[in-house]
Amino acid sequence: MDNLGIDFLSELVGTALLVLLGCGVVANVALIRTKGFNGGFLMVNIGWGLAVFAGVIVAYASGAHLNPAVTLGLVANGAKS
Repeated sequence: MDNLGIDFLSELVGTALLVLLGCGVVANVALIRTKGFNGGFLMVNIGWGLAVFAGVIVAYASGAHLNPAVTLGLVANGAKS
């Protein structure tokens, strides 16, 4: 529990990156005046996959749960070192 600030920051940035990239690819496919308009199901799946990958890489220091509730629960339980 000595790196609680690093765990919190990495979890926060990883989750924010996941939401930003994942919702961004959906907006790109759904909005009319974008280059990815009507890109289809595969573009959304690949975009979300890359968003999860980027979030895990950024949040690696906290265990890469990408859910702050899980990380804080483990810290409160004492299981996270």
